[in-house]
Amino acid sequence: MYKRILTSALLFGMVATGPPAAAMPCAPRADLVDRLTAQFDETLTATGLQNARSLIEVWASLDGRSFTILISHPNGISCVVSAGKNWTTIAPTQDENGVAG
Repeated sequence: MYKRILTSALLFGMVATGPPAAAMPCAPRADLVDRLTAQFDETLTATGLQNARSLIEVWASLDGRSFTILISHPNGISCVVSAGKNWTTIAPTQDENGVAG
């Protein structure tokens, strides 16, 4: 009886601690940049600091065919956060009151 309970607990524990299905692929930034430029013809189009240790980068092809969003760390490792196709750049506008929208 205890053997079955222990086996069930171990199996459930192993399944519950497995990696998430959508784990972010990470690699040295230089390798990811080489792949984005060579395979997808993407260029760096925007950056922003998420915090003191994380830089968000948006890479997109000039024709909007594809885009990739990376998070880069000071240790030289970057992770793909999102990727997709049909990227559209929207220029900010300003109304009469000076509020961007």
